[in-house]
Amino acid sequence: MSTPIIKLSGVIITYNEERNIENCITSLINVVDEIVVVDSYSTDKTKAICKRFNVKFIEQKFLGYIEQKNFTLAQASYDYVVSLDGDESLSEQLQESLLELKSDWKFDGYYCNRLNNFCGQWIRHSDWYPNRKLRVFDRRKAKWTGINPHDHVKLNDESSKTGHINGDILHKTYQSYSEFNLKTEYFSTIAAKAYFDKGKKAPILKIIWNPFWAFFKAYFLRLGFLDGFNGYIICKQTANITFLKYSKLRELHKKSSE
Repeated sequence: MSTPIIKLSGVIITYNEERNIENCITSLINVVDEIVVVDSYSTDKTKAICKRFNVKFIEQKFLGYIEQKNFTLAQASYDYVVSLDGDESLSEQLQESLLELKSDWKFDGYYCNRLNNFCGQWIRHSDWYPNRKLRVFDRRKAKWTGINPHDHVKLNDESSKTGHINGDILHKTYQSYSEFNLKTEYFSTIAAKAYFDKGKKAPILKIIWNPFWAFFKAYFLRLGFLDGFNGYIICKQTANITFLKYSKLRELHKKSSE
């Protein structure tokens, strides 16, 4: 008796992704049985581009990264999902792996590697690769969790089983140094607020040691230097966002005690 072919939903969150959303959608078209886009009221051409395709397009005020992605999961028609951001797409190998998986689904979720593109260069070392992500899963057995903006999918049951599929999620990340600097400020502010809300502290030792360790680990232990100048920039910014996160957290605690 043949294994039934499962129905697969592709779910995407977007905000001002006119640069990348077409690649994201077209990489899913021949793989999934529906595409759901939840957009946070983009002010660019994101909506118009999405409307050119047969997608379920929903506008929802941004709830926070974790909350928005869990909202998006709930909009899917099928329980088996591929979850992407608007600046991500599936490599050809990953598309083929998913087509095979639809008739041979064995686990509760599947990891795949994410390959990040920074300023036109594919980054293959430091903390940026293989950058394993659990993005293919049964939504009945998993949810988005973490501390904003560092979200991840977590299976509900510790006894749940995971596998790994071949191919990469292609992530078009920052395409200029100035964009990277702006997002570092933005994400460090969100992270500091999330840490503050959870009662985390920012002692001086963490502010000094954690950035140093973040750079050392990414640049030397994980071979970030092999990605050349951009590898150095990425590792340096990894340290910087760590420093900013804890510095801003310390500032929040100071303000709350005044």
